[in-house]
Amino acid sequence: MIHYALNCDRGHSFESWFQNSAAYDKQAKRGLVACPVCGSVKVEKAIMAPRLAHADAAPARPPSPSPTPPTPTPPPPMTPAPMPAIPPGKSPVAMMSPPERELRQKLKELRDHITKNASYVGPRFPEEARKIHYGETAHRSIYGEASPAEAKELHEEGIEFHPLPILPDDQN
Repeated sequence: MIHYALNCDRGHSFESWFQNSAAYDKQAKRGLVACPVCGSVKVEKAIMAPRLAHADAAPARPPSPSPTPPTPTPPPPMTPAPMPAIPPGKSPVAMMSPPERELRQKLKELRDHITKNASYVGPRFPEEARKIHYGETAHRSIYGEASPAEAKELHEEGIEFHPLPILPDDQN
């Protein structure tokens, strides 16, 4: 591992660890090393004084008179290279593989089928599910809302139900 002091083009200084010098060069070239303050990817290595240790060098201060051995200092925590800043007006996106697109389409079809062919009972879902399960009303397909506690109670009673898939498009 190698530790670099870095500066961005806006004058911010920060530090980061890399597997080796080539890893830094590769990440910087791809724009993956960004300033954690402003997000700039125009980053350069700062001038650093090397840390050299010589086996025959005299200690900088006299040894401690205490009989306890010195506690080793833990290495500094590793800081991953920060993600580049997203320009205003843009949002992060991901490329989906064909199998992921197909799965998303199937989940959407399932959700659409249920909402088209079942009765919406809203927050009365736990009550209606119990009535159907215990034979108090005729069997029919329903969907609605239940809190995590209500869902747990239904499960403990042996009432079969499944959550509807929620896709990212549903939250837009």
